[in-house]
Amino acid sequence: MKSHDELNREIEALHDRMSRLSAASVHISASLDLNTVLQEIVDSARELIDARYGLIATTNEAGQVQDVVTSGLTPEEHRQLTAWPDGPRLFEHFRALEEPLRLRDLPSYVRSLGFSTDLMWSMTFLGTSIRNRGAQVGNFFLAEKEGGSEFTSVDEEVLLLFVSQAATAIANARAHRDEQRARADLEALIETSPVGVVVFDARTGNLKSFNREARRIVESLRTPDIPQEELHKVTRCRRADGREVALDQFPQLQKMNSIDTVRAEEVVLSAPNGRSVTTLLNVTPIQSADNTVESVVVTLQDLAPFEELERMRTEFLSLVSHELRAPLAAIKGSATTARGASRVLDPAEVRQFFRIIEEHADQIDGLIGDLLDAGRIEAGMLSVDPEPAEVAALVDQARNTFLSGGGRHTVQIDLPPDLPWVMVERERILQVLNNLFSNASRHSPESPPIRVAAARDGVFVALSVADEGTGVPPDQLPHLFRKHAALAGSGQQGGVRGAGLGLAISKGLVEAHGGRIWAESGGAGRGTRFTFTIPVAEEAVDRAAAGVLPGSGDTAARQAREPTPILVVDDDPLTLRFVRNALTEAGYASHLTGDPQEIAGLVKTHQPQLVLLDLLLPGSDGIELMQSVPELADLPIIFISAYGRDETVAKALEAGAADYIVKPFSPTELTARVQAALRQRAEPEPFVLGDLSIHYEQRRVTVAGRPVELTVTEYELLRLLSLNAGRVLTYETLMQQVWGGWNSPGTYRVRTFVKKLRRKLSDDAVRPAYILTERGVGYRIPEPENDLRGHRRS
Repeated sequence: MKSHDELNREIEALHDRMSRLSAASVHISASLDLNTVLQEIVDSARELIDARYGLIATTNEAGQVQDVVTSGLTPEEHRQLTAWPDGPRLFEHFRALEEPLRLRDLPSYVRSLGFSTDLMWSMTFLGTSIRNRGAQVGNFFLAEKEGGSEFTSVDEEVLLLFVSQAATAIANARAHRDEQRARADLEALIETSPVGVVVFDARTGNLKSFNREARRIVESLRTPDIPQEELHKVTRCRRADGREVALDQFPQLQKMNSIDTVRAEEVVLSAPNGRSVTTLLNVTPIQSADNTVESVVVTLQDLAPFEELERMRTEFLSLVSHELRAPLAAIKGSATTARGASRVLDPAEVRQFFRIIEEHADQIDGLIGDLLDAGRIEAGMLSVDPEPAEVAALVDQARNTFLSGGGRHTVQIDLPPDLPWVMVERERILQVLNNLFSNASRHSPESPPIRVAAARDGVFVALSVADEGTGVPPDQLPHLFRKHAALAGSGQQGGVRGAGLGLAISKGLVEAHGGRIWAESGGAGRGTRFTFTIPVAEEAVDRAAAGVLPGSGDTAARQAREPTPILVVDDDPLTLRFVRNALTEAGYASHLTGDPQEIAGLVKTHQPQLVLLDLLLPGSDGIELMQSVPELADLPIIFISAYGRDETVAKALEAGAADYIVKPFSPTELTARVQAALRQRAEPEPFVLGDLSIHYEQRRVTVAGRPVELTVTEYELLRLLSLNAGRVLTYETLMQQVWGGWNSPGTYRVRTFVKKLRRKLSDDAVRPAYILTERGVGYRIPEPENDLRGHRRS
């Protein structure tokens, strides 16, 4: 039986442990920053249990390690431990244990599992899992009890109590981090919204916040003497019924229920200086739990762009009416003259009237055909039926058609003799060429020729039509291919560059073939060059040379080979069904999902050769997904989106997308773009950056012509970085793609191989030219200046 003094000492020790446990629990809950919380947890646990070393590793729902925090280790010991090759597998063993583990001889235990004991610096060990509401969020490890003694059952009980508090602290810190991220995402969404958003305090009427678009709208009303933040106090709103109210009075009116919630009302905002802007206005009160109005949200949509669209639509209808009226007048005049002649007409005169009627009827028929094509393009229903064709024959036929139709310009053709055949619908590409010839003819004097050139551009052939006419100002080039475009030219010829349907239809026809079209000009009076790309038909050329008719044997060949798998990610079920049907009809195997969280698993399971990715998914941004999901790093990605603004497309292509398709699109355009992206992946062009050259097909690397011998892993690392030139590849991405999985020693392993690569490539580690370090993130290879990567666009 224990003595009174022994019992008192035990009670005091227990009281001391409980006090320290309570203090530690309070300490770890003092912050909501996840990194701070983890460090406090591992430091407090070491002090509480009297351990020399501590380590905490948190995991996500999939069991992947998220954070590794140590205490008691030197920086070099921490680096060695996280870079230990056996570490991930040993962690998986500890993670699978359902009960706490207490060891007196850690090296012997590790050796019995078949692992190395090089980094086993301690004998005693105590470890347990960290669980919150039944879910495992990580593991906790302590080693080397102070004084050399073993960890006791009391230590284990105290650690379990502390870990239960730590799990709650980790969950709270994670929830806070997620909330901060969600808040930041929401703020970024509001700030970048194309609709102006203004928030007022309902009690004071003061301005709480307004986004970038709201600032842009009201900036046109501001004078230098009025700060932008004070403009709402002098801005008047004239409503549809004629009433006027100051903009800053909306909160008080809402609070007093003087007006109802405003929905989509056209309101004119005016300033004392007489300036005004027409907007579509919404006013929404935000109520608290007791139904009092706390704030008022006002959204403003600038109607100027819509008014401009209406003006362009009116001009377009006027243009079409004019184009129809002229030939109709000629037809009616010829028919009226022939019928009302006072004498019997000579047969030659009758034939002349019939010729006029026929020519102008053909002109009307052509215009109606253009209108129908424009409608099909806008609805995404334009389809093409491509077959192998020779570029020189297409250009020559288009020139003959242009000259026989009254074209008065000389057409000079400069084509290289080794141009490959292309896969096109002949009539449609002839239509594109004739549209470009006619456009050049209208906007240039007769003396300079129209020049046609072509060149191989990867898996495409690029055809250009250039004139020496009026030219186009640089800021108007992006608008040339719009259906309602009417851009002012200069000089005597043309008057309006791009007016009509020809260029808009040409753009739709080229894109239906999977190509791009764009315009270049040095400015007014310096001419214009239009360039478009059409896909190469390598296999079709081989079959034609062997005497096989185009299209024969395609079905058998498709059935004989395994369908190419393609992953489609879109939250719209109708789009998923449409894309699936188009891909299945073209002989591809499609795998569909609307959940971004399933992408990694589907890539691993089905190993797709290409990904069709929606630009905007619930809670996710397609570009961020492309850059953050390691499994997508080595796959061509085609974005599908309803957003067709130039800056959006440019951002996606600059981020590394293989292509970008604007909804709605036809099955023909979709499959043509998929084929082009797959062909480009199968036949990558050699990568050249300065003296560095990578020939993928031969797996050969040279620097200034000198062969470089690389191991399989070194070559794969260099290949992955070069194929994603211009993009930063994170440590996690590189580990997933090169080594097949991510673990905490990954950063050290990647750095080691990069160091070897730089040495073999003679790349200065201090000022590298080839492999650049993005500190704390990963590595990237610069994009060669002349590397177009198929991203040319109108």
